[in-house]
Amino acid sequence: MSDEDVNTEAVDDDEDAYVLTRRAVTAILDAVAAGNATRLTELMEPLHPADIADLLEQVDSADRRALVTLYGKEFDGEILSELDEAIREDVISALSPQVLSDAVREMESDDVVDLLEDLEKPQQDAILQVLEAADRLAVERALAFPEYSAGRLMQREVVMAPEHWTVGEAIDFMRDHDDLPDQFYHVVLVDPRLRPIGYVTLGKLMSSHRAVRLAAITEASFRTFEVDEAEADVAYAFNQYHLISAPVVDEDGRLVGIITIDDAMAVLDEEHEEDILRLAGVGDESLSDSTFEIVRRRFPWLLVNLCTANLVAVVISQFEESLSALVALAVLMPIIASMGGNAATQTMTVAVRALATRDLTASNAFRVIRREIFAGMLNGLAFALIMGVVGTLWFNMPMLGVVLGVAMVINLMVAGLAGALVPLTLEKIGVDPALASGTFVTTTTDVVGFFAFLGLATVVLL
Repeated sequence: MSDEDVNTEAVDDDEDAYVLTRRAVTAILDAVAAGNATRLTELMEPLHPADIADLLEQVDSADRRALVTLYGKEFDGEILSELDEAIREDVISALSPQVLSDAVREMESDDVVDLLEDLEKPQQDAILQVLEAADRLAVERALAFPEYSAGRLMQREVVMAPEHWTVGEAIDFMRDHDDLPDQFYHVVLVDPRLRPIGYVTLGKLMSSHRAVRLAAITEASFRTFEVDEAEADVAYAFNQYHLISAPVVDEDGRLVGIITIDDAMAVLDEEHEEDILRLAGVGDESLSDSTFEIVRRRFPWLLVNLCTANLVAVVISQFEESLSALVALAVLMPIIASMGGNAATQTMTVAVRALATRDLTASNAFRVIRREIFAGMLNGLAFALIMGVVGTLWFNMPMLGVVLGVAMVINLMVAGLAGALVPLTLEKIGVDPALASGTFVTTTTDVVGFFAFLGLATVVLL
């Protein structure tokens, strides 16, 4: 297959949609190995910055550094903003000072802040030095705001106009200035003290007569955020109220920046990704992490799980005589644990997600918990009937089937209770429910399930 065929493989049927295939990656790495900068540029040219970032995340460190070095001056600042934070330092260290300078200068101020906050101090200083004085000052001010705040999330580039301006004056102003942001959605109206009082969408601006005052065509969705407001609250508001952009104000109410929908949605995506990872007890792990980093992040929660597993073992050990006398109990025990654990995980996942989206609150917590317990009871009754029959036919012991059925009902009801109550409790005491719920919920269902099953069997069958 020729190089031209390989390049064609990298492109989808739709000429505007580029797909990074395995053959394309192989061709790119071959060009890097051969030191062929011209061929590398040709292969990379159709790729979106996000695809190039994916490519850099997929290859190993040596290939990554060689690729970045050979790609040289073609390196785009948008690639840096798309990169996983775990490999940003590696990529930045491979860029020449001039390429890094050009790449960073292309980025919006909020993207520069996002880039810098994950780097070590020496690399932060190196990037700040290549910025123009005004841009450097804006970035340094943003970095002074609390981490994960609106001040960190906002961009300084804002298009604003006095409240008394007309549509014509605003259009003329924008046409006369070539330093406007590359992308913006609103013109923010401010009073003489630079306090935002409303905004006008570009669509409304362009469709109105020149003589119309901007104050007459403002949007009802207007709202502001303070610089120290949590970015999670900002993202929630964007999603809840369908915002496109929103001004950010300082403690005196003056306009200092603006947050756009792409940044707010990125925060939501990060929150969702973190919740998924934390439910598995792996924190903010990524595929680019080293083996040591993976072990360091996973070990604490595996240790907690080991401790809780020993607690379950202690409960089982209390019924050694029952297990020795009736082997069927040991055979059926995993069924109780598995059903309780799965039922609890279902409830817990829904509860953690509802807490993240603020659908589950103190006002409806009792109703949700009651619903989950009732759902657990109904499911328990259905599976109790099934397993009661199975237990009876399998071991020819009708009372064993009854014990198994009752234990199933008890454990699924507890699963519903724990799956909803544990995340709520952890949220109340300030512990991330996505990170800590799984261990405590499964331990609860295992302990209760085994105790109910073995305890009932000891009383009824022995």
